[in-house]
Amino acid sequence: MPTETAAPRPALTTLSDEEVMFRAAVSEFAELEVRPRVRAMERAGRLDPALIPQYFSLGLMGIEVPEQYGGAGGSLIMVTLAVEAISRVDASAAIMVDVQNTLVNYPIARYGSDDIKARYLPRLTSETVGAYALSEASSGSDAFGLQTTATRVGDHYVLNGRKMWITNGAEAEIYVVFANVDRAAGYKGITAFVVERGFPGFRVGKKEDKLGIRASSTVELLLDSCEVPVENVLGPAGQGYKIAIETLNEGRIGIGAQMIGVADGALSAATAYIKERKQFGKVLADFQAIQFQVAQAATDLEAARLMVYNAARLKDAGYDIAREGAMAKLFASQVCERVTSRCVELFGGYGYTTDYPVEKFYRDAKIGTIYEGTSNMQLQTIAKAVLR
Repeated sequence: MPTETAAPRPALTTLSDEEVMFRAAVSEFAELEVRPRVRAMERAGRLDPALIPQYFSLGLMGIEVPEQYGGAGGSLIMVTLAVEAISRVDASAAIMVDVQNTLVNYPIARYGSDDIKARYLPRLTSETVGAYALSEASSGSDAFGLQTTATRVGDHYVLNGRKMWITNGAEAEIYVVFANVDRAAGYKGITAFVVERGFPGFRVGKKEDKLGIRASSTVELLLDSCEVPVENVLGPAGQGYKIAIETLNEGRIGIGAQMIGVADGALSAATAYIKERKQFGKVLADFQAIQFQVAQAATDLEAARLMVYNAARLKDAGYDIAREGAMAKLFASQVCERVTSRCVELFGGYGYTTDYPVEKFYRDAKIGTIYEGTSNMQLQTIAKAVLR
């Protein structure tokens, strides 16, 4: 594995022919299968169940998983391209693919025993949705202040607690859950478990009613003396904090991809609109003031895309990307907010209505500054890396 140095790292953003073809295939799927469903899913507040089997059949739910477990044996840059392409159409549809690959498959493939990988990865790549459960009501940014406990009783652990803000939670059957096996040890007692929906004492609770990504399920999980076999410990007991940090580093690339996709979708819609909308006898695209706004948005978006791609490439090359991942997520979410806001304005009054897609892109943008680490937490991570 390449070692950390103070020297600048190379920019690794060029796509291969295979990656370009993969992105085109996912984009076609998003246009043909996701776009016609977006408005209905938004109104219903849930993904169309018919989409999920298609994700699996296309191999989108196991991109990085080794082929021996049914995956594509691909890379993080391929996950990035898939999430970006789907997010151009609908962020809710994209986040299911993102979470499955970066927050569920990745830690199981990276830290799971041979038995865990053999039992769960084939299911996760072929038919079963997964979810990642770290956050709690009193431990969001302070993730390692979690209160969920795990007590060893014979050949199983008993988990008690309540998890919040769990993406994919309503559809999932397999969960990566974090609990503390030794509260006296603080964060060093945190342990990761693979928990199945059917385990005794496990229950899915309330579904959140959200501002954006409304079709994506966000739920609470209730662990009431939930029995988890000892063999379902993910990695050594007490190493959950390490697993959580490394997993979130990868996950932040996925969120960056989601944000550049959302911004691109909004900008594409706005660009098409200003080429047709007339004011003062000519189309809006002929006004220099409008041209400059679009040019700035496109420049910001391209910069964010390059940061996200580069972070993904570095991760694939074996680098520690705590800094680059935080930078990519931070900047991509900032750009997405700016670009989608500007696109609403370019539509004028129409942009504030549900007749056009930009108001949804605008609402979907906000979550990027919050989940998988708020912008302030990304700044803290970046500052530590820069000032060490």
